[in-house]
Formats: sequence, C-alpha cells, structure tokens
Amino acid sequence: MFVKALENEGVKYIFGIPGEENLDMLESLRESGIEVVVTRHEQAAGFMAATVGRLTGKVGVCISTLGPGATNFTTPSAYALLGGMPMMMVTGQKPIKKSKQGQFQIIDVVGMMKPITKFAKQVTHGSTVGTLVREAVRIAEEEKPGPVHFEFPEDIAREEVDLELFKPVKVARARVGREEIVRLAGMIRQAKKPIFVLGAGCNRKEDVVGAMTKFIETTGFYFMNTQMGKGVIDERSERFLGSAALSANDSVHLAVAQADLIVVIGHDPIEKPPFIMMEGGPTVVHVNYYSAAMDRVYFPQEQFVGDIAGVFEDLAEELADFGFESEDFAKVRQIYLDYVAEGARDERFPMVPARVVSDMRGVMPSDGFVCLDNGMYKLWFARHYAAHERNTLILDNALASMGAGLPSAMAVKLLYPERKVVAVCGDGGFMMNSQELETAVRMGLDLVVVILNDNGYGMIKWKQEDMGFEDFGLSFGNPDFVKYAETYGAKGYRVSAVAEFGELLERCLNEKGVHVIEVPVDYSVNKELSGPALKLRMKN
Repeated sequence: MFVKALENEGVKYIFGIPGEENLDMLESLRESGIEVVVTRHEQAAGFMAATVGRLTGKVGVCISTLGPGATNFTTPSAYALLGGMPMMMVTGQKPIKKSKQGQFQIIDVVGMMKPITKFAKQVTHGSTVGTLVREAVRIAEEEKPGPVHFEFPEDIAREEVDLELFKPVKVARARVGREEIVRLAGMIRQAKKPIFVLGAGCNRKEDVVGAMTKFIETTGFYFMNTQMGKGVIDERSERFLGSAALSANDSVHLAVAQADLIVVIGHDPIEKPPFIMMEGGPTVVHVNYYSAAMDRVYFPQEQFVGDIAGVFEDLAEELADFGFESEDFAKVRQIYLDYVAEGARDERFPMVPARVVSDMRGVMPSDGFVCLDNGMYKLWFARHYAAHERNTLILDNALASMGAGLPSAMAVKLLYPERKVVAVCGDGGFMMNSQELETAVRMGLDLVVVILNDNGYGMIKWKQEDMGFEDFGLSFGNPDFVKYAETYGAKGYRVSAVAEFGELLERCLNEKGVHVIEVPVDYSVNKELSGPALKLRMKN
C-alpha cells in the first residue's frame, strides 16, 4: 500500500540501499512501476533524491535500513532542508510489537530526524499509510519545500490493510493584492537607482522565469542574483550585473553601494548573504512566498508575501511606461564583463579557475547542466559562469556540503537523459562519494566528471592564508584518477596543457559512457577574491 501511495504521488524513482527490514517494501517495489536505483552509499542516495525534488518540485524518495543506514541520511536531509528541496526518506526498523534482537542497531531515528526535517514519523498502523503519505508529500512540497521522514517497522510493513488513497490536488498560490502592487510600484518609481536581486526561491517555480524576464525587458531595470538564483533570467541580458559570489567587495557590490532601493526576490537567509544590510543604508524590499527570517544582515523594511510570478506580472503592467537607464550601473556591468574576459584569456598551467569556467561555458549548450560539488571553484563558477537557463548551474550555497556533486549530476542525467551533464568536483569532494562512479556506469549514464586537483582542501587553504596563518594541515595525496576511473569501467583522462581542456570536454560530452577528466588547478589566484587585492581591483 505504501508503494501504491508513492505511485499515486507520481514517484518514478527510489534511491538507496535496502536492508533486511525493507525487504517487504522491496518486493512491492519489484512489482511496481517505480525504478529502484541502488547506490553504493546512502548519502549519495539522499543527494540524488534531493536533486530530483529540487528540479521537479515533486518529492524525491530514498530508502535505507535502520541504524547506520538511517544515520547516513542526516547530511542529505540537512542539505534538502536548508536548500528547499522536497525529499522523502524511508528508513526501516526492527519489529515494534515483538522482537528477539534486543537493542541491536536501534537508535531513536525519528528523534534524530526531527530537527533536520519538516516532518518525521514512525508508521505504527498500516491503515494510516494513505493519509500519512499524502500529508507528508504536501508538507515536503509546499513553501518552503524540504525533507520528510518515515520510519517503517518490519512488522508494520507486513500488515495487510485495505487500500485508501487520496488524490493530490493542485493548490493555487495567492497573489499580492492590487493596492499593495500599486504601492510597491510607487516605491520603485520614486527610487533613483533601484536594483533587483534574485534568490533561490525564484528558481523553484518555472513561471517565475517568464514573469521576471518580461519585467526586466519591459522596464529596463538592472538585476543581480544570489548563487542559488542563477539562470532565472538569461545572464547574457544587458541588464545583468553579475552574481554575488561573496557578501562584500565583489563587483556587484559597486552597484549595491549606489542603490537607494534593493528589491530582493525569493531570498532566504540560509544562503550566504548577497550583501550585508546596515542601518541607514538603502531601503530593502522582500518579495517571496513567505515572510523574511530576520537577522543582523537581512532585515527588510518592506515585505510583499505571495506568488512571486504574480507580483512581477502585475508590476510589469503597472510600470509598462517605465524605461530605466543608468550610466553608473552600465559601468558596473562592464567591469564585471571585463573581469570575466580577463580570466578567459589566462594561459597559465596548472589552469586557473576562471579559465576552467570560461572553457566549460564555451562548450556547454544553453540547456546543459553543470553540477558543482563544494569547494573553492564554486565561487569562480558563481561569478564567471553565465547561466542561460533556470537551474542549469546546480550548486549548494546553503549547507554547502562536499560530496554532492557527482550524485546530483547522476540524478540530473536520469531526469534529462537527452541533455548534456557535467559534474565538477574538487579532489576532496570527489573522493567523498567517488564510489558512485560504479552506480553511474551500471546505470548506463552518459556523464562527464571534471576533477579539479590541487592536492588539498583549497577553500580552507584560502581562508587560512587570508587570516595570515601558515599552510598547515590541509594537504593530502590522491590516487591516479585516470586509473581509478578505469577500475569502475569509466574512461579517464588527465589534462596536461591549457589548450587541451575545452576540446577534450567537448569530445567527452558527445561520446557515450562515463568520462572522468582530471584538471590540475592553480588556486594561488584566490587572493583576488578577498582582502587588499580585490579592493584594489574594484577601486581601479
């Protein structure tokens, strides 16, 4: 019945590693239309389920046994909770009515999951499964989306009960009232230098893309985005100022410093702040599906809560006669473009991150996906990679967990087999879930994995250097990544010159199978991202 309830919700995949407590469910899945994707670690299964939720808006599902299997879901659960990704975790448990195994492998999994989910519950009666699944999916998918958890005891899973399912219903989102739209439009008209900041919430609903694009094209306003807001509006737009890779001292902050009104759309403070609010600064307006969580760096003076697409459809009509121009913002945009172009010309080897990003953008189609793990390169991709479409640069600026890059790319390829997909991982993050190469090969995925190798934890090294500390405790050795890939049945390559990378990547994207490309990378340029070097660049 549980499996039929999942089918009723439109679930197509379940990721995970079943245990003996899941065998009744596994048998039901065998006879269902749901595809079971067996991974090599539960964490990878969780990241894959979360990515399905992120891209579809529908709950992604993963399964594990009790005890250690369940604990391995905690990181993906936190990843989905902070990142706003609807996901369902199903964990097994020993029989609760009668068990001869004492406390073997038993911990309070539900209690463990409650702080990092929107809903966590042990199923104690089979007859309640239909209502529980419908309610859990509703909670997971409604704003702000996130993870839910079911613990399924072995004896409850065996119960035979009457089938009672509840059909999912479409929920209409409320629009902001006309009076408030007119008031917001008045604030925008009165501002001399308004800018618009697009956050993660804009990427969760497809209708926001059309509404925001039409609004910018109609009015001529300039916009920037947070890292998780990339691609909502095509970043080739002449009104795009850049992405906030940092919270301060980035090129976009030259525009922030001049603005007298900042309209922040779909932003959640779980994401690293795109700018730091201060008393006496410009007026900040919050537009989102839900009200703002206040803190010291984000305390908007005005809030408009409702359907984001509806707000900007109405604003486009209200401000249809508006034609905004700003020479100062145009100069900021040119500074951004010049900086990106400079990195694209860098011939140093090992490759600098900006050149890696430029070469990748040059061969990726507009609808291709680049899925980032977490590391120093994420800041360079956030700043330099111009996303042409919504959610085509998959990154995590919330939990910022390492190890998610490869699993997320695998989930993307499963959902969109006809589109090009690249996973970009540091050597540290790749090794945290590198065993999933076997899963990708077994699934027959056509996938490219780029490993940026600096033999260390590069982002923390950057922070260490920036704080004036000696280089210590953050270096390690690596396997031969070419041979490592080949042991899993993938094809391995190592870049030995700058000119090789773009051509090799393009060839791998157009061939079948899993391809792993090792790219030696030079992070000495990271000093350009912080401190005196960056401030001097911006001043000039």
